[in-house]
Amino acid sequence: MKFTLSWLKDHLETEASLDEILYALTDLGLEVEEVSNPAERLKDFTIGKVLHAEKHPDADKLRVCKVATDEGEMQIICGAPNAREGITVVVAKPGVYVPGIDTTIGVGKIRGIESYGMMASEREMELSDEHDGIIELPSGDVGDRFVDWLAENDPAKVDAVIDIAITPNRPDALGVRGVALDLAARGLGTMKPAKTASVEGTFPSPISVTIDEDTLEKGCHVFAGRLIKGVKNGPSPEWLQDRLRAIGLRPISALVDITNFFTFDRNRPLHVFDADKVKGNLRVHRAKGGETLVGLDEKEYTFSDGQVVISDDENIESIAGIMGGLATGCTEETTNVFLEAAVWDHIQIAFTGRALKINSDARYRNERGIDPGFNMEAVDLATQMIIDLCGGAPSEVVVAGTVPDVSRAYKLDTDRVQSLVGMEIPAEQQIKTLTDLGFVMDGDMAQVPSWRPDVQGEADLVEEVARVASLTKLQGRPMERVQAGLPEMILSPMQKREQIARRTTASLGYNECVTYSFIDKAAAVLFDGGSDATMLENPISSEMSHMRPDLLPGLLQAAARNQARGFMDMALFECGAAFQGGEPGEQRLQVSGLLVGKTVEKDVHGESRGVDLYDAKADAEAVLAAIGAPAKVQILRGAEGWWHPGRHGKICLGPKKVLGVFGELHPKVLDQLGVKGPAVAFTLYPEDIPMPRKKNATRAALKLRDLQAVERDFAFVVDKNVEALTLVNAASGADKTLVEAVRVFDEFIGGSLGEDKKSIAFTVRLQPTDKTLKEADIEAVAAKIVEKVTKATGGTLRG
Repeated sequence: MKFTLSWLKDHLETEASLDEILYALTDLGLEVEEVSNPAERLKDFTIGKVLHAEKHPDADKLRVCKVATDEGEMQIICGAPNAREGITVVVAKPGVYVPGIDTTIGVGKIRGIESYGMMASEREMELSDEHDGIIELPSGDVGDRFVDWLAENDPAKVDAVIDIAITPNRPDALGVRGVALDLAARGLGTMKPAKTASVEGTFPSPISVTIDEDTLEKGCHVFAGRLIKGVKNGPSPEWLQDRLRAIGLRPISALVDITNFFTFDRNRPLHVFDADKVKGNLRVHRAKGGETLVGLDEKEYTFSDGQVVISDDENIESIAGIMGGLATGCTEETTNVFLEAAVWDHIQIAFTGRALKINSDARYRNERGIDPGFNMEAVDLATQMIIDLCGGAPSEVVVAGTVPDVSRAYKLDTDRVQSLVGMEIPAEQQIKTLTDLGFVMDGDMAQVPSWRPDVQGEADLVEEVARVASLTKLQGRPMERVQAGLPEMILSPMQKREQIARRTTASLGYNECVTYSFIDKAAAVLFDGGSDATMLENPISSEMSHMRPDLLPGLLQAAARNQARGFMDMALFECGAAFQGGEPGEQRLQVSGLLVGKTVEKDVHGESRGVDLYDAKADAEAVLAAIGAPAKVQILRGAEGWWHPGRHGKICLGPKKVLGVFGELHPKVLDQLGVKGPAVAFTLYPEDIPMPRKKNATRAALKLRDLQAVERDFAFVVDKNVEALTLVNAASGADKTLVEAVRVFDEFIGGSLGEDKKSIAFTVRLQPTDKTLKEADIEAVAAKIVEKVTKATGGTLRG
């Protein structure tokens, strides 16, 4: 939205500077995108007077002039044919930048004679293309600034042009008066009374208007117009042409320029038909499809079914609310004109404009919404301006449809406004702000003006008060605590546990992956998924047909893609949900890690080795410890089928309480997913870890044992297929108070034991808590250990 400073001052009485206006506009939400200020580049030019001029002794076309300036008499050499004694000129002294020639003036010699500046032409100052001679001013005092003279005698040439960005919810700011209203509410001036007109028709309009029934509700609300006969169309006055040129519009003729003026001045698109070219009456209706029209831009448009158009008795003559037709357009020969002002359905305008790919000023405003309450007044104002500039006699106004009723009111709660905005805004100031913006206050109810379609509730009243008061005045202050002492955690305990798991796993050297929650059915089946309960009705692709039953398929597929690109050694992890069904609650939080390839790169010492299940076990235990899992756990067999049957372990608190699984992945799973081993992994279930009993944030007291621990070694002969883990679990359960740790340190197979037997040796660490252990106490615990292990394994104590 472009407008000039002088145009703004037609509506706003203000002494504010241009910079103050620009700052206020952006602060009010009408962001200034560009400013063109001719006065800024001409501020150093001054007025002078030629006291004497004579021919240059060494050049026929140059004249040596004595010029009176604010710094005294100066000698200036000039080549303009009109340089002569007695004329008032514009002087650029040394040091002044001349924009038209992109040069800073200095002191120089021309054919041996010094020159102390220049006298400028209009083109050199970028005022016009005129360069046949220097500027001759009809008035002006020596030493005055040239921009001040222009502001008084030819203000259009130094008029600043402001370009602001308009958000879709502020159509009222697409008119200069709407912008002025915001600035007045901010306190940068007072609004001048809006121009009014009341034009009585002198004869009935020979052209009537109608709206089809299927178009009246969601096409055109009201269509008003009148005939003005006997007009004389021609160039519009200079002031109107200057304004249109300043905002980038080309003046065409007085009739067309008047409609463009109202488009930008009051956000009121209008259209004028050459009445002599209209056949019969005008009708607003929907196109049937296939009809064509040559628009004012001389392009042919073909209409689709349902698009709203304006027709006479023979043809379509205008694209409703978007562009007129060339056939009925006004020219210099136009003597009778039909003026149209209508309120269109903005959705219908957008629908037609997009389909026909027309971007006109009328469409831009009509599809955002214009002021319906101004429609009939606009007819009289435009009629008066046409009569003033072109003459003519107006007919009575003809109207089809009714002006839509957009009246509404919302309660202004002044205390609530201050609470929401966070600023002290007195109630009187709030009411004044809304009143200045055009709202009508009835007690605590604010009647919304018809030109503000964006105000749709009490919250919008708060926004209006806040933006006019300026949110830049907000002062930061600490939020009050809801309760004294340490604030409660924002994250839930499970969210915090998930966060710690992520950070801990990453600190162990794993790279986090974020894979899709959908996988292909073949991969899902490998992990006990792929059922109809987890199948998507509308999958993204065939490779994302099912919800993932576990995190490992996604990690393995990521590993396969990396290996295909030459990255053989990697550590990946993911934290997320795995799904057992399609209903709420049929999902489980998991933390899974995957190690593939070697532990370190090759080196001369030969320390590189393939990853094994103990790497996965160590990392799983580290993560479990970080998220608060109990230190004493059991390692059991019997995990799901995608784990290697003999090289995995379940981390349990009991047979049914599984905290996680670690180990090698089954070779068939690696083969089907295209992963080259070795590959080990772990999967943890944070939701199954018991929550701490203490709810406060303080740590438990450090418990140090001041009694000497005792270690005893045991060796048992058992069957060859008995697992060492069975012995460890049995020994640990012999005395849960005294037995602190059990560690296997030797295994012997064969020899004198026979082919079906083996010897497993382990150390038991006993840690007393209240008294030093005596030999009898130690022997009693040892007997329990032997009894438990013998019962669990069927083995015998080795002598």
